[in-house]
Amino acid sequence: MDYAIVKTGGKQYRVSPGDVLDVELLTAEEGATTQFDEVLAVSRDGEVAGARVIAQVQSHYKDKKVIVYKYKAKTRYRRKRGHRQNYTRILIQDIESGG
Repeated sequence: MDYAIVKTGGKQYRVSPGDVLDVELLTAEEGATTQFDEVLAVSRDGEVAGARVIAQVQSHYKDKKVIVYKYKAKTRYRRKRGHRQNYTRILIQDIESGG
């Protein structure tokens, strides 16, 4: 089984061809093909120089809202904020080795 470790959005992912993965928002349009050049490891031959991962962008979406609530007792201090993270769902198509 071939796999690679890819870095995108400040995180590292272990990917194989055919995997569907949710990563932080990418600028590519839906249906477009994108490539990840920052490959940290490859299982096949270990040749990392020049290796890349080809993926197809399936969709963009927002995650569930996360509520952040700060509270300090007896001082009337209360702050409520919400956050929704943007994600891109990708389909890993191929892992090209550097050699």
